[in-house]
Amino acid sequence: MARTALAAAVALAGLATPAFADYTLTILHTNDFHSRIEPINKYDSACGEKDAAEGACFGGSARLVTAIRERRAALPNSILVDGGDQFQGSLFYTTYKGRAAAELMNALGYEAMTVGNHEFDDGPEVLRGFMAAVEFPVLLANADVGAEPALADVLRPSVVIEKAGQRIGLIGLTPVETAELASPGPNVRFTDPIPALEAEVARLTADGIDKIVVLSHSGYRRDLEIAAAVPGVDVIVGGHSHTLLSNVSDKAEGPYPTWVDGPGGARVPIVQAYAYGKFLGELTVTWDDAGRVTAASGEPILMDGQIAEDGPLKARIAELATAFDEIRNEVVAEAAAPIDGERTTCRAAECQMGNLVADAMLDRVKGQGIRIAIANGGGLRASIDAGPVTMGEILTVLPFQNTLATFALTGADVIAALENGVSQAEQGAGRFPQVAGIRYTWRRSAPPGARIVGVEIRDGDGWVPLDPAAIYGVVSNDYVRRGGDGYAVFAERAIDAYDFGPALEQVLADYMIAGGAYTPVIEGRITAVD
Repeated sequence: MARTALAAAVALAGLATPAFADYTLTILHTNDFHSRIEPINKYDSACGEKDAAEGACFGGSARLVTAIRERRAALPNSILVDGGDQFQGSLFYTTYKGRAAAELMNALGYEAMTVGNHEFDDGPEVLRGFMAAVEFPVLLANADVGAEPALADVLRPSVVIEKAGQRIGLIGLTPVETAELASPGPNVRFTDPIPALEAEVARLTADGIDKIVVLSHSGYRRDLEIAAAVPGVDVIVGGHSHTLLSNVSDKAEGPYPTWVDGPGGARVPIVQAYAYGKFLGELTVTWDDAGRVTAASGEPILMDGQIAEDGPLKARIAELATAFDEIRNEVVAEAAAPIDGERTTCRAAECQMGNLVADAMLDRVKGQGIRIAIANGGGLRASIDAGPVTMGEILTVLPFQNTLATFALTGADVIAALENGVSQAEQGAGRFPQVAGIRYTWRRSAPPGARIVGVEIRDGDGWVPLDPAAIYGVVSNDYVRRGGDGYAVFAERAIDAYDFGPALEQVLADYMIAGGAYTPVIEGRITAVD
């Protein structure tokens, strides 16, 4: 019976019109897991025996499954979703590509995820293999995959699931810059998330869906813009920027959830739960009968030692790890102090890990006349604690299997590369340039493309201005040299490029071995002014 007819019938019967029940759903969520299938330490790197003995380990799939099981038992109506970037970050991915991630995600019981940019790191075929292995839909609305045979018939923009008698629409988004950030191949075209999302929300709404949750691997700041622009979005579960939102942590970038005023008077809650499985997000959302969000609250749950690891799953993970245990447990160096490779540092300023990696790159090829090293901050994925350094730790810092790339550039093109590197510093973009052999100053308040104030190159024991007309030898990694992270100038202007040098992780290990116990440094290589 239509709602108006029912109301009339009740009124004729002399009874008060009943209130329609609110609908409440709890969204459990993760994002940017980056293959941290085993627990991590406080540096987001592998948790060693000392950390474990001190109870200083976090996350890991065996701990997550315990927490998810307990929360589901306590919650009357819930879903588990992921905000993208399950791929890349440990030897589990290097060894198994998407197979281990699929197995563990199935064990945890995910109901949907969006494609992150790193899901394209090894091309569409690896993503397709992962999608064939998981027991839940993988979503992406802002990409045209029709010309890509591996994805055309399987990668869909959204899915509708039913929970407690209500239909919930889930839509996936990924960065529009994914072609620069990963290796999706020539057949996948990424589009602006706002018009793509508008179209998909309109399609779902026309189908009668009035509860829409966006799984957005777009970054926190971009999610704020999306929520303000697109009508019909009820909740955004975010990723990509590794943002901790919390109401209790002094390290949080914003409240959990962060509310944004959307079109038509709607208020949209946005959540994100840092990265690496260190937190399990938990957001409880209430809709009224008209499909409007009336309340949303929650807090990420820290996956610390108070949560027991599931025994059978822990044993299965150990079984998977036997394939590379010997490699990762090999002690290859010593750190005299912790080496900071934090994302928030290395994508915004000179950082200790950036200096170490850039120095190692330059040292390896200095005999070839190379004078400048440029490393993308986004290629540095963890810190290293003091003491013995294992190959597993180095591979956690540098998980991408990059090789050294050498080439020559004019000084003007070096400056253009640095301009690209600092162009998105406010967004924490991975293109931020860590350097060796040069030092530079950039102006935060200047517009992108006009931020580099000055560049100097080392000359003996001193420094001289970089000559825009001179030709300089440069070393980077093969991903950046081919134009990754926006470094088109490397792809288009490089002279005598050679992308097949030694593996970057081995270069770093060799450099640390040769130098004895490594002491991290900050030397004024990068200066920011207002």
